[in-house]
Amino acid sequence: MLAVGADLSVNRLLDAYSKGIFPWYNDGQPVLWWSPDPRMVLKPQQIYISKSMRKVLRSNLFEVTYNTAFIDVMLNCKRIKREGQVGTWITNEMLEAYQKLHLLGVAESIEVWQNGQLVGGLYGLNLKDKRVFCGESMFAKVSNASKIALISLAQKLELLNYKLIDCQVYTEHLDSMGALEISRAEFLSYLQ
Repeated sequence: MLAVGADLSVNRLLDAYSKGIFPWYNDGQPVLWWSPDPRMVLKPQQIYISKSMRKVLRSNLFEVTYNTAFIDVMLNCKRIKREGQVGTWITNEMLEAYQKLHLLGVAESIEVWQNGQLVGGLYGLNLKDKRVFCGESMFAKVSNASKIALISLAQKLELLNYKLIDCQVYTEHLDSMGALEISRAEFLSYLQ
């Protein structure tokens, strides 16, 4: 943790993310600002797609869209039950702030649909000038839906020569998808 307090204004958020800092706090707390060391990242060209996932991708069970249901993705990320976690860091203040960033074309969502229903997705900030996507949260209501979102994002970003997807902190799920931990100093070098 680097700092406590301040607001989630558009300018503050853009400045923070460009320096490798993000807000992460719960309702009732002041805004807490973080820049972990080590930092979990995924290089788009190194995403791991298992044999079973390749089969799922070929099955056309899912449809993927971009930026068609941003607030719905955030709300699902907020409401999804996560093992070992009480509550959510996606406060109403964060919903409002990131929606403003979405209207500016900075915050983006990837939606995964099955039979016309939103079943998975992720959202984050796209630092286009730095070719880094800062992932914030993902959700899945059915098996493999969040993996489909991450794979789709990685494949799109690889075509655009992006350097990294910032995953912030270690999770087994991200590790299984090819993400790895690097030092904060190395991560910040990608933002220079």
